[in-house]
This record gives sequence, C-alpha cells and structure tokens, in this order.
Amino acid sequence: MHDVFDSIRGLLKVNSLSVDNKIFQLHYKVTMFFLLACSLLVTQRQYFGDPIDCIVETVDQEVMDTYCWIHATFTIPEMNGAIVGHEVAHPGIANPNVPGEEKREIKHHKYYQWVTLVLALQALFFYVPRYLWKMWEGGKIKMLVMQLDTPIVDDDVKKERKDMLVSYFKMNMNNHNFYAFKYFTCEALNFINVIVQIYVTDAFLGHSFSRYGREVIEFSQQEITSRDDPMDRVFPKVAKCTFHMSGASGSLETHDGLCVLPLNIFNEKIYIFLWFWFIIVAVITAIGLLYRVATFLPGFRQILLRTKSRLASSGSVEAVTRRCEIGDWFLLYQLAKNMDPLIYKEFMSELAYKLDERS
Repeated sequence: MHDVFDSIRGLLKVNSLSVDNKIFQLHYKVTMFFLLACSLLVTQRQYFGDPIDCIVETVDQEVMDTYCWIHATFTIPEMNGAIVGHEVAHPGIANPNVPGEEKREIKHHKYYQWVTLVLALQALFFYVPRYLWKMWEGGKIKMLVMQLDTPIVDDDVKKERKDMLVSYFKMNMNNHNFYAFKYFTCEALNFINVIVQIYVTDAFLGHSFSRYGREVIEFSQQEITSRDDPMDRVFPKVAKCTFHMSGASGSLETHDGLCVLPLNIFNEKIYIFLWFWFIIVAVITAIGLLYRVATFLPGFRQILLRTKSRLASSGSVEAVTRRCEIGDWFLLYQLAKNMDPLIYKEFMSELAYKLDERS
C-alpha cells in the first residue's frame, strides 16, 4: 500500500517542479497561449465564417468575394480623416482618380490573409527559449530533488536522499556555472524575442504597429466630430476592390466594388492588446535581466538565498554562499523553490557542516 501511495504522489508531483521563474512563464505560458487563442479565433472567423462581403452589381458576389480576398483591398489614406456622410461614404473610401488632380495614393491591405499564420508563428517563437531550457536542463532539478519536495517521506529514505544530495554538492561545488549560464542565455533570448516580435509585427502591418497604441489613446481623447480613427487606417472595416474582366467582345471591363471586412473587428482588438502587452512583457523582462545582473554580486545572492530558505539558519546560509559561485547558488536557489522547507533547512545545515569540514 505504501508503494501505491508513493507512485500516486510521484505522478502528482512530476509536473509541479519549478525549473524557471514567473517572468519566464510570462513568455511561454501567458503570451504563447494568448497568441494561439487569437490565431484560433481568427482562423475560425476566416475559414469557417464570412471574412469578406463585396458589393458589385455586374459580377457574381461569390466570385467578387474570392477575388478581393485573394488580391487584397485598398483604401485612400488621405481620405481617412474626411467627414463620413459628407465627403466620403466610409473612412478612406474615395475615387483615386479625380479629374484635374494628381492620382491619389492608395494603400493595399493584404496582411489579413496571413494574420492567423503570423500569430501562430509568434506563439511558437515565444516557446523556443522554454524548449531550449528544458532540453539543456535535462531533468537535473527532478533528479536532485528525489521526492524531497514533500514532508511525507520515511525518515530512512529522507536521510539517504539528503545525504546523497549533500555528497553531490560537496563533490561538485563550483562546477555548475555552465548550467546557470544556459538558463541566463534563455532569459536573454526571451527579451530579444519580444523586441524582435515588436519589429516583426510593425513590418507585417506596414510599419503602423509601432505607433498604433499611442494613436489609439490619442484618438480616444479627441472630439467625436473631429477625430481620425487610427484603427480604420490599419484595419479598415470597409475597403475598395477593383475587378478586371474581359467583355463579350474581348474589351477590358473594370468593376469597382465596396467590400466589408468584419474580420478586422477582431484584428484591431487583438493588435491593440498586443501593442500594450508586448511593451509590458518587454519592460518586465528587462527588469528581470537587471535582477539577473545583480545576482552576480555575492552579497545579493546571500540575501536572496536567505529569503528563499527562511527556515535555515543565517549562519548555514552564509557558510554555504561564501563557498558558492554563481552556478552553485543558482542550483541551490532552484532547489529551495522545490524542496520541502524543513528538509531544505536540514540539507543546508548539513551542507554547511560538510563544507566547513572539507576546508
């Protein structure tokens, strides 16, 4: 019966070990799953809904919808601020060719075909540092903890495993720097990735993303009658599409259609949230990197380990950290997060005694 309980407890604990921190999890858990959820939402609307509806009298609507979805729609950027109902029918909707004037600049919108794929790829990149760390970590914490993360363990088993852990650290002290630096590299990759994702998203949206959130905030503070909605510029809900075809006699016919893009209602909300979220994640990750730089100071490491192993005596913590390099401290800190506090207290006391004995 005891073996059965041990097996069940082992299954429950196998996924509870922590090998990273909350900032790390902000990338591969929160951000990745949000991007995947947005990708699935857009996919559902794009492939199982009606992402575009075009109005044209002389062309079959289904043909026009398919053509405009494939070949993109366009708007007139200079007419985004025009008065709706007086100067234009919808923001950005106007004739690009006005007699006696230069041809107006048009802006094509092709990105919406790729939003679902880009969001999924971004989610994948947010998981890459986590994948690398899991591969490099190799289950080391799980091996060293050896079920010492629970107080419900036989005294003989606890003593045996605790002695093994003490012996391991006594023999391998100052040999864990490479292990720690691999984790620090993944932390740096998290920061690099979120910065790269900001620039990638900006390029994907025609260099409109970098100022998108700021413009939306400014727009919300303007008068209703005079404000120019930046979301209509980046994610137009109504756009134009030109369809060319040959007539019965072989002559060229041009048909101008007005297209409604309901999918952009979701896109504009997704990317306004991502603008704020990427900035928040980048700032928090940068603070995390400053914290990591501070851990190279021995005094700061000692304070952190003492805080994490609150039940252990300050003398034991000081005796251990005095002989630790950054890699040893990092591994001890990881163990403090995963081991039972009472067992970890005993482990630190015995390790301090063994290290003093060795010196």
